[in-house]
Amino acid sequence: MEKKVIGRDEEDRMKLEEKDLVEEFSRSGGKGGQNVQKVETKVVLRHLPTGITVVAQEERTREANRVRARKRLVAALELRKQRERLRLQAARSRERSRQAKRSEGAKRRLVDGKRRRAQIKEGRSSWRVLSD
Repeated sequence: MEKKVIGRDEEDRMKLEEKDLVEEFSRSGGKGGQNVQKVETKVVLRHLPTGITVVAQEERTREANRVRARKRLVAALELRKQRERLRLQAARSRERSRQAKRSEGAKRRLVDGKRRRAQIKEGRSSWRVLSD
């Protein structure tokens, strides 16, 4: 069984359960000569609960790519968590704005606008003949 490598700072920031991860290895492309043609160093790491998939194939060794993939996965999970926080915050803000009472100034501007529109529409009514 292969040893699982997780960087210390990533472990502290977010716990990754090994049962939630699926690792796949294949031959990577790019520089490396015979090494990339012979050895499966490309790491595809999938997080099952979220469906997030990351790929690491920049390094020459599988272990280095595994560490890099885990760092990317932690970053992707944190980004997802941050976006969810921002989405909930925006929803709360919209709800608070929707339920807020109008200020006196806003009420006055609304009534003034309605009065102006009424005067404009009144001017569209049928012609009146003024008698002399």
